[in-house]
Amino acid sequence: MRSPAHRHGRTAEPAPAWAPGDGWHDDGVQVTARVDYAVRALLELAAGGVGRLTRDELAAAQGIPPRYLEAVLLQLRQAGIVSGRRGSTGGYSLGRPADEISVAEVSRAVDGPLALVQGQRPEDVVYAGACRHLPDLWIGLRAAVRSVMESVTIADLLSGELPRAVRDLVDDPDAWLPR
Repeated sequence: MRSPAHRHGRTAEPAPAWAPGDGWHDDGVQVTARVDYAVRALLELAAGGVGRLTRDELAAAQGIPPRYLEAVLLQLRQAGIVSGRRGSTGGYSLGRPADEISVAEVSRAVDGPLALVQGQRPEDVVYAGACRHLPDLWIGLRAAVRSVMESVTIADLLSGELPRAVRDLVDDPDAWLPR
């Protein structure tokens, strides 16, 4: 059995093939639990206004395991995305306005680079012969993901008002079809 790091392409070993029942999906790009939990916690903080929320309040509101969320919040605090305070009046709040926090920044804070190929940045991958142009595809994929994730902020998600280019992608019926 391969470790979760192998399953997410974070090592130099080839990614495992998908097989029915192994917990993998054939839906393409996957968002890690860390990124999902981080964005959900930030949305709760943004919706909460100016007050602080504790780890347990955030975890309960979104059904996130509290200890896992604590590690995610630590990464967000280290990146300056949230601020935390200990004590009876402690808790977490956004480190800056929600309209200044992009989903890409959140993803990088908790999960590293937006796109890796076998654990390497796409610009560092080199193939020989007939595959020599394959890195161009990986760079293009990263650019597309970056374009969406950098253009969407926590405030956009909270309001449901996505940037026009992203809304156009979401509104395309084909976008909702698994392939």
